[in-house]
Amino acid sequence: MSKLTAQDQFLDLSDYGRSFGRFLANQLKNTRFTPVHVTLLFGVSGLIAIYCILVQYYYWASFFIILKSGIDAADGELARLKKTPSYFGRYLDSVFDIVLNFMLLMAICYVSQSSVLIALLAFIGIQLQGTLYNYYYVILRTRSVGGDGTSKIFEYKTPVALPGESQKSVDILFGIYNIVYGGFDKVIHLLDPNAYKVKTFSNWFMTMVSLYGLGFQLLIIALMLPMGLIGYILPFFIIYTLLIIVIIGIRKTAFKE
Repeated sequence: MSKLTAQDQFLDLSDYGRSFGRFLANQLKNTRFTPVHVTLLFGVSGLIAIYCILVQYYYWASFFIILKSGIDAADGELARLKKTPSYFGRYLDSVFDIVLNFMLLMAICYVSQSSVLIALLAFIGIQLQGTLYNYYYVILRTRSVGGDGTSKIFEYKTPVALPGESQKSVDILFGIYNIVYGGFDKVIHLLDPNAYKVKTFSNWFMTMVSLYGLGFQLLIIALMLPMGLIGYILPFFIIYTLLIIVIIGIRKTAFKE
């Protein structure tokens, strides 16, 4: 089940784990496993990848990074199959992502003996990249009839809990989400405040934006690790952030409000 209607679907370079995610979700749809269980599972896969980096087992690290991307796609798929959308699961997924991203880059910093400042700049860069992708993607999903509705363009207000979930749990996770993502959201909204007024984005544009999706970012890391390029990962993502200016410039030129 897609998050978008057929006409809005595009080649998402960051979503290569979707086929595995759908397969896993279909295997779990008639079991007691919930989407939150799957979210916890991708967290475990991410932690194993980080451990593998620390002990310099780079091929295994790459395997678990890619596996994490596949499992990450399964929780949302399972929620749609079981018809159990959840704000709790949506925010838990996002919080896990940013924590794992930070730990992953710090592990790379430690092993490559890089500056902590460089690692922090790379982390900020990666988060801004991912925020830009999510910003445009959620705008497209919001415009897409029948699209998924648990993500909002502007996440400023605690949502009302959906059936089957606790309002208190949603409040707590939304608060954490706002703390860790709020600053990045504000920067991207400041750089392109009128993007939400655009009726739709072309498929080619969204494919280009997907270069900033978390899955594609992780794929780059998974490729660079076994190639012996661990020392270049952090500088790469700092420079890669400059593409934000190009993408926003294209958006403003090609898709007027």
